[in-house]
Amino acid sequence: MQLLRRSCVVLGGGGFLGINLCRHLSASGYSVRAFGHQGLFPTALTNIDFRPGDFSDRTAVANALQGSEIAFHLVHSSVPYSSNLDIAAEIRENLIPSLAFLDLACSAGVKRVVFLSSGGTIYGRSKQIPTPETAPTDPITAYGISKLAIEKYIALYQLNYGLEYRILRVANPFGAYQIPIKRQGLIAEIISRAMNSEAVNIWGDGTVVRDFVFVDDVSTALEIAAVDSGDERIFNIGSGVGHSVRDVLRAIENSLRLKLNIIWKGERAVDVPISTLSIRRAQEMLGWSPKTSFESGIEQTISWWRDNAKIIKHAMSTPARMKTER
Repeated sequence: MQLLRRSCVVLGGGGFLGINLCRHLSASGYSVRAFGHQGLFPTALTNIDFRPGDFSDRTAVANALQGSEIAFHLVHSSVPYSSNLDIAAEIRENLIPSLAFLDLACSAGVKRVVFLSSGGTIYGRSKQIPTPETAPTDPITAYGISKLAIEKYIALYQLNYGLEYRILRVANPFGAYQIPIKRQGLIAEIISRAMNSEAVNIWGDGTVVRDFVFVDDVSTALEIAAVDSGDERIFNIGSGVGHSVRDVLRAIENSLRLKLNIIWKGERAVDVPISTLSIRRAQEMLGWSPKTSFESGIEQTISWWRDNAKIIKHAMSTPARMKTER
């Protein structure tokens, strides 16, 4: 199915990934509408049709969906660690509103939903490294279970109502507009503390390995998924390469040319030892591959922090006004 590349709505448009995606799609010629909480960088979306509202507000979501052929679902109110602290809230704030969104998308005539799932939590403690999309899905957090449940319901809506979809299981994205106000984003957290001459708290001994992917590459993957006409529906999006926490610390130290003050803390049960994704399916079926190396991504992210120091300082000192919109 070939979709017209005209109109789309980004749910969670005020968050880290939402801002980057809206800017990317606008530059690619899409008519873009952003929906969500205004976020901490409102000027980043100056030329975007921004509709403020809460994802749990059916009327606001319905209005945002009107006239859009493609809906990007990037909203999630928790992070992996916090989700286990209130599992009922995870269902109430994420799963149930997502089901309402799917009903509203069908009613509004949306042709395709592109859902941002989690390559870092869906698979749990996978025995297959790098982990392919065909690996067992055994999340160890309520966050991962919620993401997986939404995936399943989206597939059900295609079966029952013909709603087209693509699901991207994204690894650990990083880049511009990511600041650590929700205890999410290791790279942003370290850069923030380093540039403010603060100690860096690290859980475990630094040997935990993650797959980090630069935000520009994620935005490109989301755009491709919006118009893909292949037979696959679920794709891992990552770098395909693992980097340990110690690798991250070293790369940031090298880029900033300083020695970090690190405080080592105990291990956490939610941290699997290694998580890297196989991206072969995305490479072969979507024609997508990450273009930005880990080192270049770190350099670009630090450059953004330096260029926007005053704006970031204001954002970090402002009480969070939004849910986590990746």
